[in-house]
Amino acid sequence: MQFITTHPARIYAVITAALALVVYYVPNLPDALILGLAAAVLGIGEGVQRTEDAKTRGAGQGDGQAHQE
Repeated sequence: MQFITTHPARIYAVITAALALVVYYVPNLPDALILGLAAAVLGIGEGVQRTEDAKTRGAGQGDGQAHQE
């Protein structure tokens, strides 16, 4: 769980790339499924962005959350 909270943008990028490859290489997927996945990816991206913004704000305040590894 700590890896997920530390690296959400990296995990998001890998999942998004994998979904794009699946959509490309599986041509018979229904359009509704593809559009639903696109909406989910955009929503998750917003969450990842907010998490990264919070880490950036925390780093500016000196609470030490920016470089937990």
